Amino acid sequence: MLSAAVLVPPLVVVLLLGEPWIALLVLAIVAGAAWETFRLVQAAGSPVLAILGTVLAVVVAGSIGLASLPNPIAVGAPALAAVAIVLLAAGALARHDPRDGLAAWMATTFGVLYASLLGFVPALGALAPEPAVGSPLAAFGADRSWILVLVLAVWCYDSGAYLVGSRVGGRRFLTHISPSKTYAGLVGGLVAAALVTTALVVWLGRPPVAGLALGLLVGLAAQAGDLAESMLKRGAGVKDSGTLIPGHGGLLDRVDSFLFAAPVTALYVLALFR
Repeated sequence: MLSAAVLVPPLVVVLLLGEPWIALLVLAIVAGAAWETFRLVQAAGSPVLAILGTVLAVVVAGSIGLASLPNPIAVGAPALAAVAIVLLAAGALARHDPRDGLAAWMATTFGVLYASLLGFVPALGALAPEPAVGSPLAAFGADRSWILVLVLAVWCYDSGAYLVGSRVGGRRFLTHISPSKTYAGLVGGLVAAALVTTALVVWLGRPPVAGLALGLLVGLAAQAGDLAESMLKRGAGVKDSGTLIPGHGGLLDRVDSFLFAAPVTALYVLALFR
């Protein structure tokens, strides 16, 4: 409930407003998530170029969101990712110990690419097809409706996994990373995500089987994103990525699932419907 009180109101507002507000909110979240990522990486023992890395993460994420525009920016993410790697290498050259410089270069490059995955959220809205004429979500347009599918799928996966896992319990998996994850929770989350995506994709005028498959993929990606951030926090020896919500975690804790689910959703929709 505390997470929802912080994140849901701005999300509802930008979904109602559409672009460019969706992209601006995403870039603000990327900046915060990148900064928290670099703090975790540094706490885990790797030197980082946090300020330069945060700026480059926002730039690369923005280029992903702009990659569909019919202009020279369409080269977008790959070119800017390459430039980011070069700039980070140049920044690392200032380190007196070459081993320290190499570690800073590698760790910061990871943080830039990791946080910038959120740029696939506006890219999904830009690349996805329009809802079918006369479908229940036709008035939302492609940008808002498909992003809504992504958001609700991830939230339903998290809720389903928590509710089923906490009630049923049972055998756990990957306990060295996250001791509370159970197979029952995984199944419950996948069912919840599949149900909501199937309904939403049908309301977009698409076949239900496409929504079912998307829900399963988004659920698995969301779980992988959550576990990846847990591994990062384990390495740093901390419980939360930050203090955005006192006693409940940081910004990265709230969007970790989307970092993996957003590119999976965008590529799935692009491959199946474009």
